[in-house]
Amino acid sequence: MSETKKLVRVREGKKIAGVCLGLAKYMGVDPTVVRLIAVIALLFGSLGFWMYILAWLVMPEE
Repeated sequence: MSETKKLVRVREGKKIAGVCLGLAKYMGVDPTVVRLIAVIALLFGSLGFWMYILAWLVMPEE
């Protein structure tokens, strides 16, 4: 039986809200890569900020 993936905010190991770590686990990539992309998005405009806040509000906690 295959286990279905769920996109959730992770409690343990999180830095701020667990959004980047949850995305990294869901996609199967290193959390550092997702965090770097998030920081770059934040530096290049407010859209990255609002996307992070939206993910924080929409993603259920683990």
